[in-house]
Amino acid sequence: MHTAVRLVNARKFTCLVLGILLAGSAITVSAGGTAEAATTAVAVNGASTGRTFDGIGAISGGGGNSRLLVDYPPTQRAQILDYLFKPNYGAAVQLLKLEIGGDANSTDGAEPSHQHVRGEIDCNVGYEFWLGAEAVARNPAIKLVALPWAAPGWIGGGNFWSQDMIDYDISWLDCARSHGLTISYLGGWNERGRDLTWYKNLRSALNSHGYGSVQIVGDDTGWDTADDMLRDSQFNAAVGVVGSHYPCGYLSDATSCGSSANAVATGKPLWASEFGSQDFNTGSAPYIRTITRGYLDGQMTGFMNWPLVAALYSTLPYSTVALATANTPWSGAYQVGKSLWANAQVAQFTQPGWKFLTGTASGYLGGNRANGSYISLKSTNGTDYSTVYETTGATAAQTVDVTVSGGLKTGTAHVWSTDLGSSNTADHFVKQADVTPSSGTYSLTLQPNRIYTVTTTTGQAKGTATSPAAGSLGLPYSDDFESYAVRKEAKYFSDMQGSFEVRVCAAGRAGRCLQQVAPVKPIEWQDDSDAYSLVGDPSWADYTVSVDVDLQQAGTVTLLGRANTQNRPQGKQAAYQLRVADTGAWSIAKNSSGGVLTTLASGTRSALGLNSWHNLKLGFSGNRITATADGATLGAVTDNSFTAGLVGVGVVGYQTNLFDNLSVTPNPPGDFGGYLKGVESGICVDVPAASHTNGTAVALWDCNGGGNQSWTATPAKQLTVYGDKCLDAGGTADGTAVRIDACTGSTAQQWTVNADGSVVGVGSGKCLDATGHGTANGTALVIWGCTGGPNQKWARTDTTGFLKGQESGRCVDVPAFEQTNGTRPALWDCNGGGNQTWTSTATNQLKVYDAKCLEAAGGGTADGTAVQINDCTGSTAQQWRVGSGGTVVGVGSGKCLDATGHGTANGTLFAISTCTGAGNQKFSRS
Repeated sequence: MHTAVRLVNARKFTCLVLGILLAGSAITVSAGGTAEAATTAVAVNGASTGRTFDGIGAISGGGGNSRLLVDYPPTQRAQILDYLFKPNYGAAVQLLKLEIGGDANSTDGAEPSHQHVRGEIDCNVGYEFWLGAEAVARNPAIKLVALPWAAPGWIGGGNFWSQDMIDYDISWLDCARSHGLTISYLGGWNERGRDLTWYKNLRSALNSHGYGSVQIVGDDTGWDTADDMLRDSQFNAAVGVVGSHYPCGYLSDATSCGSSANAVATGKPLWASEFGSQDFNTGSAPYIRTITRGYLDGQMTGFMNWPLVAALYSTLPYSTVALATANTPWSGAYQVGKSLWANAQVAQFTQPGWKFLTGTASGYLGGNRANGSYISLKSTNGTDYSTVYETTGATAAQTVDVTVSGGLKTGTAHVWSTDLGSSNTADHFVKQADVTPSSGTYSLTLQPNRIYTVTTTTGQAKGTATSPAAGSLGLPYSDDFESYAVRKEAKYFSDMQGSFEVRVCAAGRAGRCLQQVAPVKPIEWQDDSDAYSLVGDPSWADYTVSVDVDLQQAGTVTLLGRANTQNRPQGKQAAYQLRVADTGAWSIAKNSSGGVLTTLASGTRSALGLNSWHNLKLGFSGNRITATADGATLGAVTDNSFTAGLVGVGVVGYQTNLFDNLSVTPNPPGDFGGYLKGVESGICVDVPAASHTNGTAVALWDCNGGGNQSWTATPAKQLTVYGDKCLDAGGTADGTAVRIDACTGSTAQQWTVNADGSVVGVGSGKCLDATGHGTANGTALVIWGCTGGPNQKWARTDTTGFLKGQESGRCVDVPAFEQTNGTRPALWDCNGGGNQTWTSTATNQLKVYDAKCLEAAGGGTADGTAVQINDCTGSTAQQWRVGSGGTVVGVGSGKCLDATGHGTANGTLFAISTCTGAGNQKFSRS
């Protein structure tokens, strides 16, 4: 996966390369303009060949994104694997990149090392070898790629570019071979530059250890590897493939995908060795454009999407980014995305070794990028061909007039298509009517927003397996770790940092336990954090988590509960923690999704000491949190920050502590306080003027954190304010006003607060509704038939996410992670970093880094007033209404957050301006 810092990918030579690629073509490419109905002459000439196709596929790694797949029920696990790898069934992945684990987080978790300590090699570690074997079993022709993101801390004394790391890679290849896996390609260090001498030594080591056929991929975040290759002949000889990550732009529309003149000049295969990072459905258009335009613009011949499958907890970053999602192994549920079928539209009709066809066999429809693009490839048998068309930006139907020649088959051609505009799976990967050429010529009409493949090959098919319904993991839940082989991962546990494996218990306890086995800080790919592992169902709410612990070294052990949103890096895991040291010092703490750890209660008990077993518990009922150790209460606090989430175990640092007898038991629901912030309006349910008078009608008002906006949901399904007043419907008809009244226990005062944000009256069956979709202060609240509309959805806690510009597709970013007061945010490619993570609070602030607030500079209200970050003061200049319509409106100014001048480029600054509804004033939160 990509780094959290900006990826700047120069395009100096794009125009030159594009000219080279299209030389001799009859197509004139227009870079812009509106797509219009067009006719394109396509000459598929088998005698006009270009570069060799190396395949398309995906990446398992860059975090534990495949982690939960191995724990799926065998039937559904096999179905998912078939959809990913089986030829003529689903994606038919041709290239599979596997992470060489290093015990450190590499985006969505930590992949375990096969050598936690020097010389102690375990070839059965983790799940990557298993996944590779499953892929090869389904498709023996698949090519496997390997790449490390992180490494154990013993490597090179902390130096990745060392002989230790070369030896480590070789030992991993030996392990792969012991599993019957042939690794065809090996990379250096994901997105962390290169050491030319190290690459040369790696080449020598591969040759001397019997891996002479393994090609080295010299990849990074740009094409400057090629510059070094042309300057250094030995480095050039060592590297077999030049790769670049996100060559079409990170999280971009992938409309332009250039390489560089030097990259082309190496004569080596050029790969988009990582692309994607987009939703498994909405990212399907950039997905196919990366492949077609990667070749057209940059002569790229290999493509690997990040990641393969989102088999990870839904609370982690990028939980819907993949070809398919599989995040509830206990239910067996999974989803196949449109990106999977985009992959199929190429991989089911081509194979590595085929040749791209040049001239007008590949190009832009009608000579206009907006109309779409296409590529043609010729089979190794010299007669079959396939042409892939994408019309993802087109607005009208187009016609291609195709002439086939040069020894290619001129008989019937088969047509398959995927409608990317449809959410109906029946419209994805569908066989259309054949075309029958006359004297080698035929015409085909292409509809907008589709992928088409025309082929003379046969055998393609669409998988028919269906997913069961998703379901929750029931409570109580427990694991004593006795059912696993030693050195295996425990079911459903997903390591975020460090490595947790089943090992033989110690300190006088027989049987098997879970142990953190990374003894020192790893060589990390992204920032450091405590070592911890998560397990469970994100929907768990009221429960007690219990675990036995044995501290092997002096330090602190952690027990996590209600772990929900995690932002990058992994230290930004929202959760409650019980932290207990060997000395007996303890605390109940809250870690935010911005990475700020707040102590809620603390104290000291008798020392736990080392090499002895103790039981820790952390319980939740409503917003009451209770901690116990060895059966004695340590402390209890009230906090309403997190309502539900996973459990977890961990250590502060990298101690090799042991855990046993994990259990999660349900608790009765308790009172839960919080605001009711309108999803559409971005403001709160308010008792006007803080009135306590019975019958006072409630209304929307700017969130202020006051007691007149603090609503407590009780086990009796009341929503109380001030402790003694209840939200009351007073009727059941649509439009009935909602008010406060003395609590009576009537059904008119009972409300079901649902996970989807709706608040439904028990007596009426109607939803709490902001009348007329109103978003202004004073908007009346009523009950109304539930519609699912945003004016009937209410947030209960602070909400965290990005602010992604509708017009630009880029995010509101604090440059270079700067935290200095007065720093002006700007647009930048979305990267998931903490400098792009904004939290909307109970007082309508937009916080970044948990400590700085977005503000109109100097409290200004005029159009053009700059926007900056500053220490949070609570002023109206730092208050913003963030609604579902996408506008971010300053409370003090009434003006909209605005990307100045409709700028869409990286670095475009922000100001406030009169709200116009334009795209430069609209932002999505995901």
